[in-house]
Amino acid sequence: MPAIFYNWIVVPAALPVAALIGWAFSRLLISALHAGARRTRMHWDDAVIDKLSQPVSIAIAIGAALVMLPFLPLDGGTMEDIRRVARAALLVDFFWGTWRIVDVSSHLALGSPWAVRVPASRALVPLGARASKVVLLAIAIIASLSLFGYPVASLVAGLGIGGLALALAAQKTVENLFGAFSIGVDQPFREGDFVKIEEFVGTVEAIGLRSTRFRTLDRTIISIPNGRLADMRLESFSERDRLRLAAVIGLVYETTASQLRATLAGFEAVLRAQPKIWPDAVVVRFREFAASSLDIEVMAWFSTSDWSEFQQIRQEVLIQFMDVVERAGTAFAFPTQTVHLAATASAPSSNSGLL
Repeated sequence: MPAIFYNWIVVPAALPVAALIGWAFSRLLISALHAGARRTRMHWDDAVIDKLSQPVSIAIAIGAALVMLPFLPLDGGTMEDIRRVARAALLVDFFWGTWRIVDVSSHLALGSPWAVRVPASRALVPLGARASKVVLLAIAIIASLSLFGYPVASLVAGLGIGGLALALAAQKTVENLFGAFSIGVDQPFREGDFVKIEEFVGTVEAIGLRSTRFRTLDRTIISIPNGRLADMRLESFSERDRLRLAAVIGLVYETTASQLRATLAGFEAVLRAQPKIWPDAVVVRFREFAASSLDIEVMAWFSTSDWSEFQQIRQEVLIQFMDVVERAGTAFAFPTQTVHLAATASAPSSNSGLL
């Protein structure tokens, strides 16, 4: 029987045996590790053990195959090829396990007390996890090529030159990527926040690696690259701790001084009677003699960040202002103009005196 044909029979026959050994030993090892983890108060060790169970099983199976290899009737060249493939498989298995640990770490980081104290972690941790996976993938590819004898030094140098050319060609993409990290660190807004971005207002729909999407009041989607967004004027309405009522109310010029004083006192009483009023800053002042009204400036803050609740409070306050004006015996002004026509003496006729 030819040697190469014999190798094709022996190697596939040995693989199930190695896989069975790897599965049996990994089960015993994982069970022992779980027994030890249950004695601790931490929960992250159980998650790590669960994620590493499959990579550990594969690593033990590959190790069993390498141990069995000298006992197989194979020629030297075949055994060296199998060792090279096994080392590459171990390397890939190692990076696969590391990849899964990155997932566990990001999940645990998002649920940690630090993430609760730092809202920016909701965007920053997933971005960091994706960047770590990209780096792991690049290292795994280079290390695997090195095992098969490829010149890694020249490959890295070529990647450096190609990376420089790629960076020059894709500087906008890199700018948007760093913009995403900047938004994640500074946290000017989060997904679900209602914001104003220069000329439009809307809700943050999604923060991506390249761009951020906003849902406008017309239910349209606006996408802005993160690099440009980092330099724009951002205003987050969701961060308000209280909402402001600001109005200028005009009374007719027929209003007397006593009526004006009664109106001012009534407006302030209405505001201070509101349960949600911010008592440290209530402004009710007679501002000026305007062109067609006596203007009263009203400014107050209410301890709510709910816009619907604020609209209800504002409506009730304005209706009560109407009651105050009616009780004071005056009325609201509206823009008017009074035209005075002055009578003039008629000019003497040019024919007077000529008879």
